[in-house]
Amino acid sequence: MKAKELKQKSKNELTHLLLEEREKLRQMKFDLVARKLKDMMQICKTRRNVARILTLMKQAK
Repeated sequence: MKAKELKQKSKNELTHLLLEEREKLRQMKFDLVARKLKDMMQICKTRRNVARILTLMKQAK
């Protein structure tokens, strides 16, 4: 998700999105160990999304 799209969301939406992204990242790590994950870049993209969300949440304070 782009930073511009994230800036338009409320704090509650960002919190909910953060929880979803972290759960998605956790599941991808399990899939990686089980050799089910096909695209390794998904982990990097999800980590970046988590960082973007956290950055916007801290800036909103």
